[in-house]
Amino acid sequence: MSISYNGLWKKLIDKNLQRKDLIETLNISSSTFAKMGKGEPVSLTVLERICEYLVCDIGDVVSFNIENNNQEDM
Repeated sequence: MSISYNGLWKKLIDKNLQRKDLIETLNISSSTFAKMGKGEPVSLTVLERICEYLVCDIGDVVSFNIENNNQEDM
């Protein structure tokens, strides 16, 4: 499974915001944004704060791409 934050990056562009705006306003560390840039997981608390600030749903900022390689394990 891979994580994509493309929705977040699009929202920031649409609202004319930069990552540093969220880092400063929401007190989110730059290392957390680095993780997001690499498609790594971050806490739900961080995602919740971002969604509240952008007035959107979590599905608008993050998506999960499930690979069907291990379908038999389910």
